[in-house]
Amino acid sequence: MLPAPFRILRVREDAPGVSTLELDTGSEGFSFAPGQFNMLYAFGKGEVPISISGDPRDRERLLHTVRAVGPVSQALVSMKKGGTLGVRGPFGTHWPVDRAETRDVVIVAGGIGLAPLRPALYAVTAERERYGRIILLYGARTPRDLLYRGELRRWRGRFDLEVAVTVDSGDGGWRGHVGAVTTLLDRARFDPRSSLAMVCGPEIMMRFAVRGLLDIGVNARDVYVSMERNMKCAIGHCGHCQFGPEFICRDGPVFPFDRIAGLVGEAEI
Repeated sequence: MLPAPFRILRVREDAPGVSTLELDTGSEGFSFAPGQFNMLYAFGKGEVPISISGDPRDRERLLHTVRAVGPVSQALVSMKKGGTLGVRGPFGTHWPVDRAETRDVVIVAGGIGLAPLRPALYAVTAERERYGRIILLYGARTPRDLLYRGELRRWRGRFDLEVAVTVDSGDGGWRGHVGAVTTLLDRARFDPRSSLAMVCGPEIMMRFAVRGLLDIGVNARDVYVSMERNMKCAIGHCGHCQFGPEFICRDGPVFPFDRIAGLVGEAEI
């Protein structure tokens, strides 16, 4: 329950109001599984749950991509190199990268939802021979809101990845696809019957993405979603993140969709 102090090595702005904090893990290093989260504490402000967005193989650096939406997250993105913040974790369930072995892997991300999925993409590309096709479908509101643009260019340049990017609204310099991320499913080449999908983004986007995956034949037990919302304590004690019989921080945030299908979209849940 006690946060450990971590020194900030670098703060990089990835999009308007969104920054990635790179933390020094010290001599002991830091281990986590793709999809897990930490509680980040801004001294004098409070703490918030933030997914780990770095490479699980890199024990020396700990990365979190944070969007400024409240006083705590605003304090975090305003921090500078050399500053200190508190870290508790890691917590939660993880993306099933081992279960995806030999199968096509479909990663569907919306907005900042790419951050929790990036460790999974690192994991499957690090052992590329273990998987079938690897497809990343990513959408954001505008070109300025796209995360990790340099990395997106590198991923798109790989012959062993299929990467498609879209925005809801383009600008004068945008030459890519315009439309919801779900419209990219029709363009992706994979076998729905032998695929495993991982989805993260705004809740409405995830509902439509999951519906699209199910409609083309992906089994509900092979679709995983990250339901990060309302988490406060990270140990299932405070009750803020209760989702029907589940507690997001303790039983999630990553769930197979068939486990929560009856809860998604229900009023007051």
